[in-house]
Amino acid sequence: MENIEIKRMTAEDLEGVFEVEKTAFPIPWPISSFEEELRNILATYLIAKQGDKIVGYIGLWFIMDECHITNVAVHADYRKQKIATKLVKEMLKLCKEHFTTYVTLEVRKNNIPAQCLYKKFGFKEEAIRKEYYKNPDNTREDAIIMSLEL
Repeated sequence: MENIEIKRMTAEDLEGVFEVEKTAFPIPWPISSFEEELRNILATYLIAKQGDKIVGYIGLWFIMDECHITNVAVHADYRKQKIATKLVKEMLKLCKEHFTTYVTLEVRKNNIPAQCLYKKFGFKEEAIRKEYYKNPDNTREDAIIMSLEL
């Protein structure tokens, strides 16, 4: 995790974020979705950089006193280096700045590493969203809704 810098995503970061996205998810968001998020007044995206390379990101929506985590992703070549942990810590700092009282997210039912990360920060499982995620083979997977009260 040495030499990892966390900063807000800008338009110049879009290609690097998209590269992370493609290694992290079976059906990645198109780059246009990230362009839209840059224009979304509710959205804040943070990137993790090692040198000139973007190695991870976290997307957030701040709505009133709540925060919704849209995505957390780390490039496949940089996993198990606590980059996601650093991104979540920075997210929690932003939550304090926004006077957030509640954080929520959805996570794939089979994504045990992500669930463990969130539980480490005190997130609790709240509910299941049936068939929320689509897989490349057109099957669907449940999401676990997790939340954290601050």
